[in-house]
Amino acid sequence: MQRSRYQTVWCTYTLVCLGALTAIYLILSRFLAINIGGFGRIQLGAVARIMAGLWFGPLAGGLVGLVSDLLGCLIQGYAVNPIITLGAILWGVIPALFFPGGVLSSSGVTKKSGIIRLCAGTIITCLVCTLFVTTAGLVLFNGMNLYAILPTRAIQFCLQTPVYCVLVCLLYYSPVTAQIRSALLTQTRAGVHTARSMR
Repeated sequence: MQRSRYQTVWCTYTLVCLGALTAIYLILSRFLAINIGGFGRIQLGAVARIMAGLWFGPLAGGLVGLVSDLLGCLIQGYAVNPIITLGAILWGVIPALFFPGGVLSSSGVTKKSGIIRLCAGTIITCLVCTLFVTTAGLVLFNGMNLYAILPTRAIQFCLQTPVYCVLVCLLYYSPVTAQIRSALLTQTRAGVHTARSMR
């Protein structure tokens, strides 16, 4: 088990959870999505990427974003668009910057302050990824007309952002977060104990 400067606890438990979140993203975004105008999709898969970062840290969130995007392209038969892949990574990174250490660093944060951080991080991420990064990828690599797709992208942003904020807050302040925090703390203590015993 290793721990980075962003306090992600890299262990079997973390990897299993990240794999599960990647699978959840694929199910929600590829099979339960609603296409709007051909230029955007209403889907909840991004919540899995956001929660990966919030629960396990920005590096883990970015990893889930990267892997889920590559697998999604493979499943759907799309060519990888590097700008859209960057946006996928940012979905897991930006919200987590408001809780850099994942659940292990948030115990001293009040619920009110936490909700404000969660909503701010989610809104900023939706703005950056939906309206800017992904839109740029569609224009630069797919040859779409900016003025043709921007209204649809704006509608997607307006519809998804409040839903994402509610779901992220509900999930972060659910028993799942407490369970993950407990498991990671156990892994951390076990790693410290092992390191000491090897000295």
